[in-house]
Amino acid sequence: MFTRSGAERVCIIMGHPSHEATFVRALADSYEKGAREAGREVRRFNISELTFDPILHEGYRIIQQLEPDLILLQEAIRWSGHIVVLYPNWWCTMPALLKGLFDRMFLPGFAFRFYKDGRVGWEKLLKGRSGRVIITSDSHPLVLRFLFGDYTNEVRRATLGFSGIHPVRLSVFGSLKTAHEVRRKHFIENAYRLGKLGI
Repeated sequence: MFTRSGAERVCIIMGHPSHEATFVRALADSYEKGAREAGREVRRFNISELTFDPILHEGYRIIQQLEPDLILLQEAIRWSGHIVVLYPNWWCTMPALLKGLFDRMFLPGFAFRFYKDGRVGWEKLLKGRSGRVIITSDSHPLVLRFLFGDYTNEVRRATLGFSGIHPVRLSVFGSLKTAHEVRRKHFIENAYRLGKLGI
């Protein structure tokens, strides 16, 4: 279990697979800037710069050997007290590369461990850490929620929450397709403020 000071160590996962200057990357830059200016230690990983096979070829029957980048990310998550995941909403879920990252890295023994003594449930191995999920959307978030339900659940609750990370706060920035420059600037400033506050 991390102490209160663990929140001063932040792991940022920028989950947009493009190498280009995307809005998700700009949000990650702003969050990181706020966190560093507040005196927090930050370890950041841009998924577009990581080298790993995102396909879990044998499911969890046979655990694939982790690539060095995934080992470094696991170490950063263990080190951190606060984890931030940023990604664009594509088809009401995360990009496939980010899903592959979680498939490969959030393994039994690292993120969770099912009880083997007859008890129902599992041990949450990443307890003591808080989280923030930041999602961008071309469509208005409320419209998506009305049409398709909770599209934030996979990362926020079923991955981070499943592993014991709590609380996991949520920010959805949209609609980007119609957002004018002033509103986009507001989103960037909001990410900076969250980083500064460490939430």
